[in-house]
Amino acid sequence: MTEVSSLTGRLLVATPALADPNFDRAVVLLLDHDEEGSLGVVLNRPTPVGVRDILGSWAGLTGEPDVVFQGGPVSLDSALGVAVIPGDEGPLGWRRVHGAIGLVDLETPPELLGPALGSLRIFAGYAGWGPGQLEGELGEGAWYVVESEPGDVSSPRPDNLWRAVLRRQRSELAMIATYPDDPSLN
Repeated sequence: MTEVSSLTGRLLVATPALADPNFDRAVVLLLDHDEEGSLGVVLNRPTPVGVRDILGSWAGLTGEPDVVFQGGPVSLDSALGVAVIPGDEGPLGWRRVHGAIGLVDLETPPELLGPALGSLRIFAGYAGWGPGQLEGELGEGAWYVVESEPGDVSSPRPDNLWRAVLRRQRSELAMIATYPDDPSLN
């Protein structure tokens, strides 16, 4: 098998042509990407379920909107915490993924992590790809791969994240941000 160049910490931004309804205009943060596959969370799919309703002890530490996000179509009954922690050293219960972005061990008492958190988001489920599957989708043009920024994790306007991420690109991708929701109405 050929060596896989890691995309861990990067964003996958769904192209307008991506037909899978699970990923329509999705922005996925890749938490892990290697020869064994890929795992990420969709950053712009808030649910109506409050964090307080599912993980009450973490509720006061999440940003707005204070809801659980649907991280993807896999394992919707599991929860992942993604947090931004400024500085070089992260606390016990947090594992750096890329830059200031990392995974929170939700079994850790929140009071141990709370003071260190810059922002926190809770996800139900995740997006997963088997070995070579994501590379195949990239080859088909289903995703744009761009750099992530810590603010992407905690965007207060997740409904606008797809456009915002594309708009900040210094290439022709910025123009795609203007692509209409329904091109047939154009």
